Amino acid sequence: MELTRTNYSSGAPLEDKVGYSRMVKVGPFVKIGGTTSVQPDGTVFGEDAYAQTKYVLEKFLKLLEQAGAQAKDVISVKVYAVDMKLGSDITRAYSEIFGQIRPLCTVVGTTALNRPTQLVEIELEAIITA
Repeated sequence: MELTRTNYSSGAPLEDKVGYSRMVKVGPFVKIGGTTSVQPDGTVFGEDAYAQTKYVLEKFLKLLEQAGAQAKDVISVKVYAVDMKLGSDITRAYSEIFGQIRPLCTVVGTTALNRPTQLVEIELEAIITA
């Protein structure tokens, strides 16, 4: 069985320079790579982990729509946090979108992200089932 691959760009300049895509869909499988709350103008959205997490997850919902997927198709979310004490803010934002869907969720502590104001980076996997 041959599966069709589609690469999706967010328009970030590094995508072409480095050679990566924001999201890749292969057949019914969709993966969104590590994403922070950087806005189109290059500034970081939100000063707290809740706002940044919510922004990224809402960005993901728009990306999933482009691939023909929905929140219900999400099977796994991985969050990288610069401080594990941010967990309650992260999970509050996560639960608002995925609380009833209940995909896998992993929160991993990391020492730093690309910019000092970035508190979370998130990646996601989905399988389109209908």
